[in-house]
Amino acid sequence: MSKWNLIVDVGACMNCQNCVIAYRDEHVGNDFPGYAAQAPALGEAPIRILRRARGSAPMVDVTYLPVLCNHCDDAPCQAVGGEAVVKRDDGIVLIDPVKAKGRRDIVEACPYGAVVWNEEQNLPQTWIFDAHLLDTGWKEPRCAQACPTDVFQAVKLADADMAAKARTEGLEPLRSDLNTKPRVWYRGLARWRTDFVGGSVSLEKGGVVDCLEGALVILSADGMEIGRAETDAFGDFRFDGLKADGRQLEIEVRHEADVARRSFSLDGSLYLGELRLEKTA
Repeated sequence: MSKWNLIVDVGACMNCQNCVIAYRDEHVGNDFPGYAAQAPALGEAPIRILRRARGSAPMVDVTYLPVLCNHCDDAPCQAVGGEAVVKRDDGIVLIDPVKAKGRRDIVEACPYGAVVWNEEQNLPQTWIFDAHLLDTGWKEPRCAQACPTDVFQAVKLADADMAAKARTEGLEPLRSDLNTKPRVWYRGLARWRTDFVGGSVSLEKGGVVDCLEGALVILSADGMEIGRAETDAFGDFRFDGLKADGRQLEIEVRHEADVARRSFSLDGSLYLGELRLEKTA
């Protein structure tokens, strides 16, 4: 049987908040019996965008991570909520807007923080995959329809086909350690989890300092080479996908007969600054 899944492209999110605005437009003041009660105009939305900045000036990047209900097959909210939480045959999880009245424990049960408390309705609420729209023929939820950078892709596939797609495309759940069997998959999640080291290489010759393009940069850990790169037209280099575990690393820059080295420990994304080579002739 085909079931709904959502693919989130982490690198495409620009924090425009259109998905959050689309949720509010759809649900604030609108009651959808059997699906969800109306959402409040104020308060936390069940779609939120987390922010992570890596590095330091001038080498900085920011990653945005959309987080929303994962519609887990082994949903902790359902384990706690019982009849107040429904798992549909198409994979969508709904919190019953009548049976869940007063159930703050359902909010606390979600390890993703994707269930919010509606004080006006005395009710836990979450992102319902816009099931009320899908059931009337929509091909995607509002968050996908409203996103200008195609962060969200809704697909309806058999579980085996979705698993094959995840393997082929490198899709991952947000928290595989939770074993909740989520139906939200992330592309490019390493950008959120890992760190980088970068720097700038210059060459001084005849008293003139300039950016050095095409220099070989070697990254080593414990004396073993783990990566190579070349400096770009601005003399910059960068190694991404690193684990910030505090281990000792070394950068070695080679250009013709000249060599420069820098040792450091990686406790987070790091800009090493300028590494200068000197030409005496």
